[in-house]
Amino acid sequence: MRLATWNVNSIRTRLDRVLAFLDRSGTDVLAMQETKCRDDQFPLLAFEAAGYEVVTHGLSQWNGVAVASRVGVSDVEIGFPGMPTWGDPAAEEARALGVTCDGVRVWSLYVPNGRTVSDPHYTYKLQWLEALRHAAGDWVVKDPDAQIALVGDWNIAPRDEDVWDMSKFDGATHVSAPEREAFRAFEDVGFTEVTRAHVTQFTYWDYQKLRFPRNEGMRIDLVQASPELAAHVVGAQIDRDERKGRGASDHVPVIVDLA
Repeated sequence: MRLATWNVNSIRTRLDRVLAFLDRSGTDVLAMQETKCRDDQFPLLAFEAAGYEVVTHGLSQWNGVAVASRVGVSDVEIGFPGMPTWGDPAAEEARALGVTCDGVRVWSLYVPNGRTVSDPHYTYKLQWLEALRHAAGDWVVKDPDAQIALVGDWNIAPRDEDVWDMSKFDGATHVSAPEREAFRAFEDVGFTEVTRAHVTQFTYWDYQKLRFPRNEGMRIDLVQASPELAAHVVGAQIDRDERKGRGASDHVPVIVDLA
């Protein structure tokens, strides 16, 4: 199976690029984030014509997650147990979607940004990550043989080399110690980030200040795999070329190959 994750930054804007990527890359399952549309606005027919079933979770023009699969979909779950809410009044955001594809449990995740370390959204982000870790740990305890992939835009650069210049991020989100520890803590419940062993590149470049031509990027799109799934990973790629050209997302696809 070839599994990919991509923050598409509006599926209706990037539809042609996403379909071309699927055709070119031979991806079997694509987890998408920031689809930015309601479920009834998602371009399902175009994916179906390409041979993919799609499950979506979108509530508005913000956030949104989806999974497209040509190897089947089952056991759809919107949100994970204990997932925090946000806002006043508090409401669930479209940030997590679980689907089983040919025996692999794929979670498309759009982790909250955090905004600034003094913002309530930062506290929400840490609570969200902690709740996800507890849920993921429970899944592995209940079924040690489960093949689980937690994929998506984590909005965390786990190591210094995952940003172009750490001095530019002094006191900022994405690189703070609590965020990095929250990401590392998934190791404590058995998960492994499986792309780093195969590829070291950035996955995101801001649209402003010529960030992409200067390669001033961040590595924030990642894949955490359960023990059983990690054992089947035989390769990974980051499709940097998808950041090139007109109409590109500010993120690129991250691809994992499973034996």
